[in-house]
Amino acid sequence: MSLIRALSKELEARSDNSLRALFAARPDLISPMAPDFAALAARASARVSVQRALERLNKPEMQVLETLHLCTNADTGHSISAAGLKKVIAGSTLSALDPILAKLQELALVHRADPPAGSPATSSRQRFYLPVGSLKDVIGIYPAGLGRSYTELVRLQPAFTQRVVQLVAELHHSGAGIHPASTPMDAALALQRWTSTPESLRAILATAPDRTMGLLDKFGSWAMGAVPQAQRRASVTHESHDVGPIDWLLARGLLVPLDAGHVELPHSVGLALRGGAIVDDFTLTPPVPELGHTSAALRRNAAMGAIAEILRLTAELLFAVREQPLATLRSGGVGVRELRRLAESIRLGVHESAVLLELCAMAGLLRLDVDSSTWVQPPSLEWLNLPRQEQWLWLVNAWLASERAPSLVGQPLTGPSSSAAHQGAAGTTINALSAEAQRPDAPVVRRRVLEILNELTTEAAAPDGKAPVLDARAVLQRAEWAQPRMSRRFSSLVRGILEEASLLGLMGSGALTQLGSAMADGQPEKAMTILGEHLPAAVNHILLQADLTAVAPGYLAPELSETLQLMADAEGQGPASIYRFSATSVRRALDAGQDAESLLAFLREHSATDVPQPLEYLIQDTASRHGRLRIGTSASFIQSDDETAITDLLLEARTSALSLVRIAPTVLTSSASPRETARVLRELGLSPAVQEAETAVVRFKRTTALPGSARPVYTAPRTAPPDDDVEAQLSVLRQHRAVPAEATGEASTQLGLETLQKAIRLKQAVTMNVVDSLGNANTETVVPVSVSGGRVRVFDPAKDTERVLSIHRIIDVEPAGEVRIQQ
Repeated sequence: MSLIRALSKELEARSDNSLRALFAARPDLISPMAPDFAALAARASARVSVQRALERLNKPEMQVLETLHLCTNADTGHSISAAGLKKVIAGSTLSALDPILAKLQELALVHRADPPAGSPATSSRQRFYLPVGSLKDVIGIYPAGLGRSYTELVRLQPAFTQRVVQLVAELHHSGAGIHPASTPMDAALALQRWTSTPESLRAILATAPDRTMGLLDKFGSWAMGAVPQAQRRASVTHESHDVGPIDWLLARGLLVPLDAGHVELPHSVGLALRGGAIVDDFTLTPPVPELGHTSAALRRNAAMGAIAEILRLTAELLFAVREQPLATLRSGGVGVRELRRLAESIRLGVHESAVLLELCAMAGLLRLDVDSSTWVQPPSLEWLNLPRQEQWLWLVNAWLASERAPSLVGQPLTGPSSSAAHQGAAGTTINALSAEAQRPDAPVVRRRVLEILNELTTEAAAPDGKAPVLDARAVLQRAEWAQPRMSRRFSSLVRGILEEASLLGLMGSGALTQLGSAMADGQPEKAMTILGEHLPAAVNHILLQADLTAVAPGYLAPELSETLQLMADAEGQGPASIYRFSATSVRRALDAGQDAESLLAFLREHSATDVPQPLEYLIQDTASRHGRLRIGTSASFIQSDDETAITDLLLEARTSALSLVRIAPTVLTSSASPRETARVLRELGLSPAVQEAETAVVRFKRTTALPGSARPVYTAPRTAPPDDDVEAQLSVLRQHRAVPAEATGEASTQLGLETLQKAIRLKQAVTMNVVDSLGNANTETVVPVSVSGGRVRVFDPAKDTERVLSIHRIIDVEPAGEVRIQQ
């Protein structure tokens, strides 16, 4: 029977609660809604859906599924039970295998099947299973890390096919217990029998050169390896001490060359090396890493210091970008030279500055101005005026939700983006804010890393309150056990994620903090409460000194820090920063609209000491020479007949970036271009009309109230569909209980593909109903050869020709049975 039809009948027989569990685990099956059980089974058997389901399985579940795949054959109906799997999974028990098989069946990755032909009568009390048809394509050519059989290698490797008969003849003449063969397929079967048991392989390896077993151990988890000059030939007649282990194995067919640089360990050899077991490391418990511990106080202090520091650095970076926007490269992103300038202005390393810059862009604190091709701060940014707890949560939410990976900045370019033309334009490394740092799977990986950190912290918690110190090795080890199919995604991102988590205070002194644990549990309110209890209050005063410097005795309040940066240049790093006053820095504050009296009043208000006379003289003297000549920039005008609207616009904080100046009751000048000015006005809910070609005038009428800015809110990726969607799907399925004899729609397509793929494997003919370009249907009997890209290549025995058909023109496929193509 068709595997899809068998699965369809099993799904139909399930209870509603069982179907709800299936939809919760595999939400893609009902997106969009399936019309009937046949379509549902077809979706559950589709390659993409199976691949997604496999990404959620842990290591023992994957081991059982891969072993079941290796031990079954849907074409012959050879199924297997838990008792059969127990024989080839070392260390397993029926009590361990039965729940795993039940879960795989619940996920519709396997389904119940009849016992294989010739099974003893006692097997009728056992449950036998077959996997879904697309499992082979999803798992790949090396299930359980074992290679392909000799017969498959003969079919697929022409160089090995040409040599295998001679290889077997040489082995026979050298006294090996192998029968000679006259055809490549017979030779492959002879090699298979010769290496079929651990005892026979031990006898073969008894005369192997030194280091041979060490070399074979490297193939313990994967069947393919890189070997220089893999296709070189070695003679069996050479003495063992005359050749190395690679040549010795190649000469005996224990390694099969794939190309000039790679070899494969055949299936029977790998199985014999594992003692005849497909899986030799089965365990239900995850590995427990060896971890150090740190005190709760050290963890908390490190986290609070990191949070205060990143908030300070973020404010400094935003100030630096306001003073001088960041220019972009022609190919996108911020170049190394511009990044170094930014790093010098905030007194931070280049890599650390790149990560901070990426974080600010993630959070929307910086945006790309398309008119000037620079990164700028949005006008009237709400983040600057929020309490520090809310500023921190803003950054963390943006980090969790972003599809960018800041840690990739500075790493070498790989893949298509690393072409010579691209490298010539943008260098050989990934630039900050460039497209190459985009990773669509970053939110999922970040979320999973936090969950793993939380699991390991809970498991290794010490009774004295000490927290385990976690590193990338421990996280990767757990990830490889919990989700082996996703471990490659983790390997490239986990170190950067841990680094970024430490910067944000989710980790402290190498351990997951209470903040990190709260965010992992999806409790941001709890994290805010913890932060409010432990984050030191911001300092609202400075210490002025006679050498024209001011000392910050801690982390300054945001408004104090911003004004102080405007009138003085920061020096050093850390909470106790030093700010140096100079004629240039004072002039910068005067250019921003301040005057001597306001600057001195600000210093008297926030200084714990009197204002030193040298500093007072510096400010007054610089102010006395400032502004004798005034230079302004005007790139556009704003004109309106409504004087009140002009006044409101001038007082609106969110237009500060336009540098508006009133030159008449109904006219304002703007330093921004007409297009940029119009964009800002539209963001305020206005409807300006741009007359750029004529007089660079922006006219507007008042329409709606000025909107507020929105904060980023992180929501964890949804893993289950909404309850309403599930109930609606169940209602549709209840109306179509019976599995139709003639499937239609997507089920028909999947059934047709299943029939074609089976015919290709068995080299059997099929009868197709094909529609030509004029809409005429013709019935043809052909032998399918391959299916790919929406096309099927077929051999027509009647015409002795091959041709290619589009799958969408095939409306029906049935096995023909008799005609076979010659091998």
